[in-house]
Amino acid sequence: MRVCVVAEYYPRRRDPVSGAWAHRQAVAARDAGADVRVLVLERPLPSAAAVRETVRGRPGASARELRAAWAQPRHDTIDGIAVEYVRFGSPPRERSYASWHRWAQRPLARALDRLHAQAPLDLVHAHYALPAGGAALPWARKSGLPLVVSVHGGDLLSPLLEGSEVAKVLREADVVVANSRGMLDRAAGLAGSAERMRVIHPPGEPPPADPPPKRLEPTIATLGTVDPRKRHVDVLHALAELPRDVRWVVIGAGPERARLETRAAELGLTERIEWTGALPPERAIAELARCHVMALPSVDEAFGVAYAEALLCRVPAIGCAGEPGPEEIASLGPGLTLVPQRDPVALAAAITEALDADPLPPAEHFSLATCGRRTVEAYEAALR
Repeated sequence: MRVCVVAEYYPRRRDPVSGAWAHRQAVAARDAGADVRVLVLERPLPSAAAVRETVRGRPGASARELRAAWAQPRHDTIDGIAVEYVRFGSPPRERSYASWHRWAQRPLARALDRLHAQAPLDLVHAHYALPAGGAALPWARKSGLPLVVSVHGGDLLSPLLEGSEVAKVLREADVVVANSRGMLDRAAGLAGSAERMRVIHPPGEPPPADPPPKRLEPTIATLGTVDPRKRHVDVLHALAELPRDVRWVVIGAGPERARLETRAAELGLTERIEWTGALPPERAIAELARCHVMALPSVDEAFGVAYAEALLCRVPAIGCAGEPGPEEIASLGPGLTLVPQRDPVALAAAITEALDADPLPPAEHFSLATCGRRTVEAYEAALR
């Protein structure tokens, strides 16, 4: 079957991390027998934040974003999969994100027409109900092709999409794929039915073929965007409760880093922390595999690919109780410990226990092969 994946979040040369999970699923489906092409919705306009920075005296902030966007070639190949970046214009995200699918519909339709003319497509798979699902839906209906829509949490939880057409897209999709049971239940509530819905867990980045040696000192990793929602601050305060030989490696970048560094200095923890910044997926996983435990006590966590990636590396992980994604991952097998939210003392105790735990078995339910098989099954159901 010939499948076109449509996504807003997908790896780009300027940002190889964004949407890496969508690319991994495309690779998994390809390896499971689907012929996959990818169209990425590319908005080559500076963000509102960059414009504000320019106005406040950081000249060139907007221009830098523009240059980075336009330096991205229209066509690329990633791991053997052909990718086209479909440019569209729209007003700023903060004021208009719920309507971005309308701005992207025509450019996307032209790109789909070209692909369909080269060799007929059998199916369209959109990641996120909006904007990708809403942009792809008119073309799929006009062409008589089934539409699979994957929901990942942001499209169901974002306040920017309240009152949007998310429910309409979910009702009209031939198959809806959720990344966890909690997100499926939320999608079913919006659509009015769970019919034609299923759960497929996103695959983690495969662990290194030759595992790197572990760090000599007991080391905590936190893998993810350094964002307040990820609660790095709780790991920081847990570190203060642990012996002085315990180290913390922060893998990722984000707006919370400066505040965390200031707080780390106040607590006398600066020398025990390593900030790697954003790393390409393969390097990030190699760093994770060198650590002894992965702590990510984030809130509003729809799934949490970082937990799956830790378990694939056979590194025990810690998340928060009551979050739909971590609760589901913990139910699938050993390795993920859940602690109360915003509780550094409980987190420190869980880290201590994880550092002394026995080696984990492989977590095959998060492998590329498992995801690929289930994704192709969803495509076959949509075609039926």
